[in-house]
Amino acid sequence: MNELPSQYNPKLSEDKWYKFWEDKGLFCARINSSKEPFSIVIPPPNVTGILHMGHALNNTIQDILIRYQRMMGREALWMPGTDHAGIATQNVVEKAIAKQGLKRQDLGRERFLGRVWAWKQEYGSTIIKQLKKLGACCDWSRTRFTMDREYSQSVLEVFINLYEKGLIYRDSKIINWCPRCQTALSDEEAPHQEIKGALYYIKYPLIASRSLKHKFIIVATTRPETMLGDTAVAVHPKDRRYKKLIGNKVNLPLINREIPIIADEMVDKKFGTGAVKVTPCHDPNDYCLGKKHKLEFVNIMHPDGRLNQNAGRYKDMDRFRGREVIIEDLKKGGLLEKIEAHELSAGHCYRCHTIIEPYLSPQWFVNMKPLARPAIEVVKKDKIKFYPGRWRKVYLNWMENIEDWCISRQIWWGHQIPAWYCLHCHPELKSYIVTESEGGVLNGPLPSSERQYPTLKDNATVRALLSRIEPVVSKQRPRCSKCNSRDGMVQDLDVLDTWFSSWLWPFATFYWPFQNQDSEDKKRCEELNYFYPTSVLVTAPEIIFFWVARMIMAGLEFMKKIPFSDVYIHGTVRDVEGRKMSKSLGNIIDPLEVIEHIGSDALRFSLISITASGQDVFLSEEKFRKGRNFANKIWNASRLILMNLDVEKTRQDLCVCFKAPDLSWENRWILSRFYSSLKDIRRAFEKYRFNEAANLLYQFFWHEFCDWYLEMIKPKIKDPRNQLVMYKMLEKFLRALHPFMPFITEEIWQKIPHEGESIMNQPLPHIQSEMIDKKIEQRMELAFNIITCLRNILRELKIPAGKKVNILIHCKDKNLVSFLSSILEHILRLAKLNQVQFVETPPLLKSRISLVLGKVNIFIPAEGLIDIAREQARINKEIDGIGYQLGDKIKRLKNKKFIENAPLEVVDAERERVKNLKDRLSELKKISHELKLS
Repeated sequence: MNELPSQYNPKLSEDKWYKFWEDKGLFCARINSSKEPFSIVIPPPNVTGILHMGHALNNTIQDILIRYQRMMGREALWMPGTDHAGIATQNVVEKAIAKQGLKRQDLGRERFLGRVWAWKQEYGSTIIKQLKKLGACCDWSRTRFTMDREYSQSVLEVFINLYEKGLIYRDSKIINWCPRCQTALSDEEAPHQEIKGALYYIKYPLIASRSLKHKFIIVATTRPETMLGDTAVAVHPKDRRYKKLIGNKVNLPLINREIPIIADEMVDKKFGTGAVKVTPCHDPNDYCLGKKHKLEFVNIMHPDGRLNQNAGRYKDMDRFRGREVIIEDLKKGGLLEKIEAHELSAGHCYRCHTIIEPYLSPQWFVNMKPLARPAIEVVKKDKIKFYPGRWRKVYLNWMENIEDWCISRQIWWGHQIPAWYCLHCHPELKSYIVTESEGGVLNGPLPSSERQYPTLKDNATVRALLSRIEPVVSKQRPRCSKCNSRDGMVQDLDVLDTWFSSWLWPFATFYWPFQNQDSEDKKRCEELNYFYPTSVLVTAPEIIFFWVARMIMAGLEFMKKIPFSDVYIHGTVRDVEGRKMSKSLGNIIDPLEVIEHIGSDALRFSLISITASGQDVFLSEEKFRKGRNFANKIWNASRLILMNLDVEKTRQDLCVCFKAPDLSWENRWILSRFYSSLKDIRRAFEKYRFNEAANLLYQFFWHEFCDWYLEMIKPKIKDPRNQLVMYKMLEKFLRALHPFMPFITEEIWQKIPHEGESIMNQPLPHIQSEMIDKKIEQRMELAFNIITCLRNILRELKIPAGKKVNILIHCKDKNLVSFLSSILEHILRLAKLNQVQFVETPPLLKSRISLVLGKVNIFIPAEGLIDIAREQARINKEIDGIGYQLGDKIKRLKNKKFIENAPLEVVDAERERVKNLKDRLSELKKISHELKLS
């Protein structure tokens, strides 16, 4: 036999086996008419990304599923790829060129994009390499990128399709604007966070106030800098305080512009004073009021967050600096009534975390309601199921209240919107053409055939001009529909939201829409029909709206089929205090460092075993010990088996062995326990309860196979039947465990007698229901409880090793007595007893300790075994000590401040200690009581 080294070295094993799997093409999936397909598309990581614990959890789950389904006999495809991550990637490259004293505008669009592509070529595959370290068995030959040439064609195809249907349109609306990234963001990209702010009460002087009781109307606002763009003050029409003021005018403080007082039911009478400022260009509700009441629209801000010329003397001040100066000026003018502390919810850029600015801007939108309707129905009809089920309600609530999607972004890296404008028909654009000296397209990475065409400067003025011109929408540079010229056509400056490309991921990765219909296209079409719809999507809750919902809509719109039938939403990885992991908090645990120290298998198993279905994961470095210790246990047990294995004895048929009437109880029991566990593991997989499956494997191997079975057969380990069962259980367990811990299982499997080139393409063990015997399991469990309780009592009483201990057992169930008698040798050896006597009636002993386990009564004669008085004193002293500890800990857990402020893991640990102390106290009191009775 191939003997295992004394210690498992994951560093030597993991790279070796991963290269072996790749070289053999074992990750590749192909059309196979004899197999049922199973496919997953990877949530494409950003090209800027590096592996973090969220990635590790997400991809471990997917890898487990793919390996499991492959071993179940399905043609399993895990489709990999990366996302171009428009804002994030552009920011990375802009920071890089900033070190050279350059801005992207200094390079021009094409040269800057050339820098981005060069960066992508050098660094964009980092995350892929790191996923391989994790053991991810993606079909890397299919790796896609959201800006591949063919994928980009898919994106443009969808844009044009929706535009021609009237579902994509242009309009000026209030959008979420990031002054740092200087781009629009969708609502989902600007998550709201609670911040500590203030409510400012400002006096607006009433005009013609002689006929009125008051000189001012006081409005409350959280953003006083936007008052410079006010075009009305609004009150509720039924608010008695202001009825006489409706229709009057006020003088806008600091700007001295007359604005009207209007009435509208949108106003909340209970907010502030019940009178609110209306700033149509800088608030979504005010935008609606402005449209409804035909108010003036005054934009007072530059795209970078500085106040513009409409802000008067505050021009060029940063918005927050402007706020400070405005407040001081209001105070000096006696126009600031008061300031109150006020908590508010403010949108933040999901990339740079800057507070977003509601901003009136011309943008491109998708009308989402028509797309959402069928996507709502498929979930209501359970054609798509969410796991855990609570996410179904979250999905439906968002979809039923869906808003139009702002898809244009004011950056350069991404899919440029395929809208074109004619310079000949719109000569006002000619003065904005980028010249060669300005770093324009002539210096960019364009093919020579394209360099003759002009491009536009990228600024707000040009964007405003383009928004007023009807475009020609086309994948390639078209001819003008009016003058038929092509050389004067310029393209829209905006690019598409990154998610506009990733919502096509389940089918665009297969090169849809196959426009050439050549042999390669036909092959890809067949693959799409075979692997689509995909089987399950594994993702995190924060992108249900960004990605999951939109993929469902896109799949139904363009493929006329759902993109997947199951959506498994796993929790968020947090630290022990429940905080998200981040660099700023300094609480990141780097998965690559964990892999470096203890191996990928240990990381994977530790993560998955503590991740309850859909629950957040509270992680500390200590929790990785479980996976490391389990890997060592598997290695050591396998080494013991291989050292004692006779290969010839493993060639027998297990079913024939099982049918032998004299097969020992321990062999029947371990076979039953294995197949019972296997059945439970299958059920756990069906419900996406991976932690249950992992812990079932852990329980079986560590406690049942190693702690009990191997210990029972050790004296007769060379027995042919013991050899066969021992080997079969190890081999089958390795196959069952492989999806969770692929490297160590391959390493050991290659050392034991086996068929096939890799454990990876072996079938999972079949459930042999005929070998499951619950009665044997129950009886053996009772025997183990007897042994465990006896061990604990003898250890508690500090019985010296080698001391002869005799026990008496009383049980009325003759069949049970017969069973215990048949395994008596195991009870004697494992509990370290001298003698066991079965008695028909409870014995009368001068001193004894008794145990009751189900139908079995156990009596340990204490006389001559221990000094009863001394033991009583020792136990009572410990009882008192535990009582004091327990009182302190219970008092601590009743302290509300401790519960509210202490990390969740600390509180849970205290509760666990209380439970353990209570159990220990109960055990000691029982022993003390027994000794007193004697």
